[in-house]
Amino acid sequence: MKVTKDKVESSQAFLTVELETAEMEHGMEHGYEHLVTKANIPGFRKGKAPRAVVERQLGKGRLLEEAIDHLVPEYYEKACKEQGIEPYAQPQVEITQADPLIFKAIIPLPPTVELGEYQSIRLTPEQVDIKEENIDAVIEQLRHQHATWEPVDRPLALKDLAVIDINGMVDERPYVKKAAAQYQVLEEVITPAPGFAGQIVGMNKEEEKEFTLIYPADYPGKEVAGKEAQFKVKLHEIKEEKLPELTDDFPCQISAELKTIAALREEVAKNLKLRAEEQARMDFEEKVIMAAIEKAKIEYPAVLVDMEINRIINEQARQLQMSGKGMDEYLHSINKTPEQLGEDLRPVAIKNVTASLLLGKVSEVEKLEVAETDIDKRIDGMIMGVDEAKKVDMRKLFDNPQTRESIRQSIMARKTIERLAEIAKNTGKSGEQKKEDVK
Repeated sequence: MKVTKDKVESSQAFLTVELETAEMEHGMEHGYEHLVTKANIPGFRKGKAPRAVVERQLGKGRLLEEAIDHLVPEYYEKACKEQGIEPYAQPQVEITQADPLIFKAIIPLPPTVELGEYQSIRLTPEQVDIKEENIDAVIEQLRHQHATWEPVDRPLALKDLAVIDINGMVDERPYVKKAAAQYQVLEEVITPAPGFAGQIVGMNKEEEKEFTLIYPADYPGKEVAGKEAQFKVKLHEIKEEKLPELTDDFPCQISAELKTIAALREEVAKNLKLRAEEQARMDFEEKVIMAAIEKAKIEYPAVLVDMEINRIINEQARQLQMSGKGMDEYLHSINKTPEQLGEDLRPVAIKNVTASLLLGKVSEVEKLEVAETDIDKRIDGMIMGVDEAKKVDMRKLFDNPQTRESIRQSIMARKTIERLAEIAKNTGKSGEQKKEDVK
């Protein structure tokens, strides 16, 4: 066997492996031994036909395929040992010659992380400021949520709720057909077509109208993009939104514990502050991580990004399944192929991989640990609120090595992020750590 290390770049080793004639013969014999036990050779019991007969009956190419299937993994492993390479993931293998066998392998290598002076990072979290107009906006949303729709006898106007029959044709085929559909008349709505709302404004009850609209070329519904649609509409009823008045009776509709408008405003302000503080915390932590990444030198094989893309897509598919939808339906709704979705997710995947590798190195340098009791507490929190009769089964579901390791990694990531945030706010204890300890 001859092994040539062509190059090492981007955390990948590029090898060319060439086999000798004797090694090929070893592979061909293995191929024969594997095939002879399965092949039906006239005049011979299975496993008893001579190699020459098997080769003549099945063809030398069939034996060669079996030989290559055996030889590639065997000599790939030998080549890695010879070159002192520890593969991080499965390689990409290309057969460049069959007999004697020559193949090229692109081998992912373990990621490397050199932390820079991350302990010198100093950032200030943004202060949360809840203004009166923020509270007013939430209360207005609550009024809309608790509004009623009352019939009116006047022409249809924007923001009204219309009860209409819709018949839409595209390319002389039915595209939309709805009876007594409720449709809120909003200019920004693009279904059943952009401009539909503007066409029906001003109609009266029991009035019928026909009109034509053209879908824009970039319309999400690919099957009608750029095409003309003919609509027939009949308006049955017009309803107007009636907002509840801002009296002390209104808060009771939201919660029995809220007795006055002042109490409602206080509750809204508290919730807004909690959400704003949580968002500010996440924004600050992201800035700290990005600052640490900028100071670090991080190299990893491209396969890690592909793996992360697959993880994200699998998680999306799981969530879609839980909501009663499928990935195919979702891709159709966003007008993308699986490959396009993967490319859209690539920047996010790169960010996730880089951040994960950074956090792993920081946790190592900072000597952070996750105790078994930390994992137990997390599991307790996950099953909190579950019926006592089901808690034992739920605990068994989570309390296995694979799940505990996943929880451990999650807790470690959280601890590491919090540690970086402490350092950035100059509240940590590692500010005086020697520079050589950071490497």
